[in-house]
Amino acid sequence: MPLAFRLDPAVTPELRDGIVALWADVSNAGGAVGFVPPVSPEQVRPELLKHLAGMAEGRIRLLVGRDERGAVAATAFLVHNTHALMRHWMWVYTVMVHPRHQGAGYGRDLMAAVAAAGRSLDGIEALRLTCRGGLGLERFYTSCGYREVGRVPGAIRVAEGDDRDDVFMLLPLN
Repeated sequence: MPLAFRLDPAVTPELRDGIVALWADVSNAGGAVGFVPPVSPEQVRPELLKHLAGMAEGRIRLLVGRDERGAVAATAFLVHNTHALMRHWMWVYTVMVHPRHQGAGYGRDLMAAVAAAGRSLDGIEALRLTCRGGLGLERFYTSCGYREVGRVPGAIRVAEGDDRDDVFMLLPLN
């Protein structure tokens, strides 16, 4: 059954808890979303609060996908670029699909919903994201229409002796 996506849902305690649980579960399954396992929901919560503050300021938009039970199953944050010469594109951060849903095409559905959300916003011509090298994420994002536009070798230190590339990807929306 497909996920039901919503841009800018009402932020309720249930939604906050659902995103925190998703973020911890994705991190603990090895997802490259800003943490190295093991991570607890309590460790994730301060990062979510930063995102929510950006939403309250109008800088960040939240896209949520819910499964057939109504549980938070996927998210992505779209972040307005504040540089005066770069307001025609947005960043995409914290792209997550719950591990129990991986392999069902929901990641591709999420990225299609991200692109649709970007197209629905006035003046947005492209989306950019970064991903951690060494996990095959570049192939996934390329299959969703993004193209690699840059790479910083060894920019992400997962652990001592385990440095990964920071890969920049772009999706033109026109």
